Amino acid sequence: MPKACILSVSGPVLTSGEGALLRTQNPWGVILMGRSCVSRDQVRRLVADIWDATGRETLIFIDQEGGRVARLRAPEWPLFPRGADYAELYARDPEQGLEACWLGHRLIAAELAGLSIHADCAPVVDLPVSGAHDVIGDRAFGTEPDQVAALAHAALEGLKAGGVAGVVKHIPGHGRSMADSHLELPRVTAGDNELSKDFDAFARVADAPMAMTAHIAYEAYDPGRAATVSRYMIQEIIRGRIGFDGLLMTDDLGMRALGGSLADRARASIEAGCDVLLHCSGFLKDPEDILAEMTEVAEAAPALAGKAAERAAVADAIAVRTEPFEPAEAWRRFHELFPQMGAAA
Repeated sequence: MPKACILSVSGPVLTSGEGALLRTQNPWGVILMGRSCVSRDQVRRLVADIWDATGRETLIFIDQEGGRVARLRAPEWPLFPRGADYAELYARDPEQGLEACWLGHRLIAAELAGLSIHADCAPVVDLPVSGAHDVIGDRAFGTEPDQVAALAHAALEGLKAGGVAGVVKHIPGHGRSMADSHLELPRVTAGDNELSKDFDAFARVADAPMAMTAHIAYEAYDPGRAATVSRYMIQEIIRGRIGFDGLLMTDDLGMRALGGSLADRARASIEAGCDVLLHCSGFLKDPEDILAEMTEVAEAAPALAGKAAERAAVADAIAVRTEPFEPAEAWRRFHELFPQMGAAA
């Protein structure tokens, strides 16, 4: 039985220590960071080695939103639009905006599936507000719930058509943050009336297979406690008010918004109601340090069982379904909508 965690690897090849960790701990998923993505052949070999270590076709995740959040980078891989680019097209022509967003994410899915990557930590459903930190900024599909949800739904459907499960983020909303949760705990002081707009965007895509939490403290509900480790925020807001019943994963446990040891963070997240722990070691460079952090999180993770396992199975099932697709024709139309974007050579 896999562990309820998603781990990473330190570079473009699997080290012997990482292979041993994957064999003994058997994480439900593995996420590839930019440090692990050099070329198509290299990524395929890395995924094969991960699968060999776990003894199964472990679900492979990546952050491939487009724009500045893309682990697969040009010129080896195509350049895809920012959320703001889809929003601008939607403002001019909603029908074309939705078409472009579906098509762009269907093309992303084709790239990912060709590498045996079947889960994408996208789309962003956060609603940025004026004066907020730019950690979300141009990643967003706009500032109004109906538009953001419509584009996010198109993105999810495009990914799904290519056999890739999407992960909406950062539930219940990161757009009001005045700080970067990678570095500190943002505290949102907005009241219930204001936050209802943020929640509404996620409620409109509550059928998404997976969602990633926000390491944000919402002072109106659970002061000083990040949503990731807040039972109130998960049970009453995310599960209750928003109505999300898919797999809920943490944002990276290594981010400095959370205090205490990694094991403490892991236990608190599970106790609050998260299904799966995510850890990327994004601040570290040394492979041994990364391995040590991964080991701590994996050892603190429970077995993936019960409702969490049922939710995980829904995401796993998306990876085996792919609808017919003509990449050349899709790129032709995508170039019409976004002439500045291009397929990799």
